[in-house]
Amino acid sequence: MIFGIGIDIEEISRIKRSVENYGDAFLNKIYTRTELDYSLSKRNKYQHLAARFAAKEAIAKALQTGWNKDFRWKDINIHNEKSGLPIVELSGKLKEFLGNDKALKISMSHSENYVTCVAIIYTVKEV
Repeated sequence: MIFGIGIDIEEISRIKRSVENYGDAFLNKIYTRTELDYSLSKRNKYQHLAARFAAKEAIAKALQTGWNKDFRWKDINIHNEKSGLPIVELSGKLKEFLGNDKALKISMSHSENYVTCVAIIYTVKEV
């Protein structure tokens, strides 16, 4: 059963402006070290940063928690399997909220100017 769905779209140029205007303050507020190491190593680093930003927004919408004191950007860590499949690791209150009875999947896509992400949270039945 689906528990929550979230979607987000971001302009890559918006994330680029945020990095240019706020630098490390922006990067260190939003992204985990793993996300930064991955994104900043890429030729089009802003595309990868924007994709992770969109993923975090989509996940927040799927969780239906809203932005509150229990939700921190860095409680969501996005990394990729060798195949490119994005994997989400939650920590803190978000991990507790998801519990053992729910799972989370995301799908990210991008074009030259935009990135998007869909997040789906579904219940897991024990067999």
